[in-house]
Order: sequence, then structure tokens, then C-alpha cells
Amino acid sequence: MQLYFPGTQFQGGLKVIIDPSQDGLMAFSLLKLNNKDFYAGESGDYEIAFVILSGQADLMVDGKIYSRLGQRNNVFSGRSTTIYIPRSSKYQVSALTDNFEAALCQVRADKKYSPFVVLPEEVVVNHRGTQHWQRDVHDIIVDNGEGKVDRIVVGETYSAPGNWSSFPSHKHDRHQPPEETELLEIYHFRMEPVNRFSVQLLYTEDGMVNEAFIIRDKDTFKIPYGYHPVAAPPGVRLYYLWFLAGNHGRQMIPYDDPAFSELRNLEIA
Repeated sequence: MQLYFPGTQFQGGLKVIIDPSQDGLMAFSLLKLNNKDFYAGESGDYEIAFVILSGQADLMVDGKIYSRLGQRNNVFSGRSTTIYIPRSSKYQVSALTDNFEAALCQVRADKKYSPFVVLPEEVVVNHRGTQHWQRDVHDIIVDNGEGKVDRIVVGETYSAPGNWSSFPSHKHDRHQPPEETELLEIYHFRMEPVNRFSVQLLYTEDGMVNEAFIIRDKDTFKIPYGYHPVAAPPGVRLYYLWFLAGNHGRQMIPYDDPAFSELRNLEIA
């Protein structure tokens, strides 16, 4: 199973990063357009969180128009604007700036809901961690998605330079509530400066998986199992877009690695 998807340069249009055929539950693409460019698509069996990374565009979903969406020049310059595109929907994107880029977070859905927009001021920001594992977590479609989406959970994380994120190490690969729920996850990374790197770890309790990946700007990582902390070196501003989905509902109950569980006490001290 492919877990690491290196970032590649492309001039414009839709770039499929994780094809639906590689994982029937989740898929991921990027869309780049210049001013006055146009893209039309269909969601098919997937609900889509259309997260605007930069620039501005008009969108139309099933005939409903959403005008002048997007307020940031890049992911480090503000909160996101996101439009939820239901399954079995047609949508159109008309770019209003030259630097328009969006991420299409796709999750297979059984039910069709109504489209909606999450504006920057509606994003919920949570400061997490302490000492050397501090980050800001932006909830885009999390609690606010109940009754409005089928499976998808999506947000963005900004890790401080020299800090760990997705830490203390946790996993969510078995459905055993109230201790843990099973959710697959995908990360998409950006960083400043773009010529530097961060580190993605992946390991399992039984030691059968014990890997480290050098992560660079625009890389993508799929997390079907295991603990998955991320480390940003000093001098690196690390961003990652994340989305999750499972077959047992949307509740997120991660299970902490017992070796680091006492660090939770420092977070609430």
C-alpha cells in the first residue's frame, strides 16, 4: 500500500494525488487555476470538502452560486474558506485571481446533503499542546458537520517551528469505543521556507511498522493505521491539511501511545 505521495509541480487544472481506485473510501486532488480559468467537475460517489488554499473564485454547486470565495494569499496568511460539495453533484469553479489553488478532500458518501460554505470567521481555532509540542488546530468541518455531512471530518494544523505535532503520539485504527474509534486519515503538507523539510513518523504497537519519512512542501501522506506524529525542525513553519473518514460514524476518539500518555497531564496543568 502506498502511503507517501511526493509533491509534484503542475501548471494548472486538476491534479489527482490519491486516486479513488487506490482507496475506495478516500481520495485527494489539487486544483490550480489562473484568473478567468474555469473548471467543471462532478462529485460522483464522494462528498468533497473544497478547501481554498489561496486566491479567490466563484463556485456553483448544483445550480447554486457562491460568489467571491477565498480571502488568503497562501495557507500561512489566514484561515481557510471551504465549500462542502455533496455526492452526486455537479460543480463549477471560475477563478478570480491568478493564484487560485484548492484542495479537494474526497470521502465516499452514502447520503446526499446540501452544499454549504464555512467562512474564515466560522473556523474554530484550538491551541493544543505545551512545551515543544505546540500547534494551532483549525476545525473546519468537525462538530459543525453533524447532520450536514455523511462521513468527512476536515481541518488544518499549524505547527510551531521546532515542535512536534499530532503529539503525544496517537492512533485511530480500531473501532473500540469509548477507548478508540476507527478513522482513516490523509495529511497534505506545506511549509516555509519551501526548500526545507519535516518528518512524518508511522509506527504500530507490535513493532511491525516502524518508519520515518522526510516530508517536503506539497507532499501528501495517507494514514490507514498506526501512531503518526509529525516533527517540524527549528526554522520551519509547518502546515498540514487533514481529513478523516470511517465506516462507524464521525466521532473522533484517538488512542494515545501509553509510552507518552503522561504528557497529557502537562497540557492541562
